[in-house]
Amino acid sequence: MYTKAVIHQIEIAVQSLINIIDQLKEEELDLRPSPDKRSLRELLSHISVLCKADYFIMNEASKEDMMLFYKENNPQTLAEIRFQLNDSFQFLEEKIAHYDPHDLMETTTSYWGVQYTRCEWLVQIVAHFYHHRGQLQILIDEHMGNVKVPLFE
Repeated sequence: MYTKAVIHQIEIAVQSLINIIDQLKEEELDLRPSPDKRSLRELLSHISVLCKADYFIMNEASKEDMMLFYKENNPQTLAEIRFQLNDSFQFLEEKIAHYDPHDLMETTTSYWGVQYTRCEWLVQIVAHFYHHRGQLQILIDEHMGNVKVPLFE
């Protein structure tokens, strides 16, 4: 039941992000608010693989594994980003759908040493996704005009 609720909340965020992506143009993706911040393309690329990446981190992938994952999963076009977003979400959904209470209470360690139960990692995935979706919304609103997309149910 808990994993179903988590998936539902991520699905809401994914759908709103798809609605935002559908309003963007390729030439807008290189917008960078400041030299030390991600461009719109980089932020969208990161968000699009977030569910899968965070699942691997939750299951103790090494730093080297994650560096390779990000190198191999770096979508650049709106179509690639949209595809990766759906793929990453479906991957997470399939992987956690059958978690039982024992699975959720098992503690795992990230490659940088943080220890959480899988339940806490799932909360972290939701928070991480919503955090970056908020960044994206602010970036678009400030630099390109207001994109009218409901962010919550």
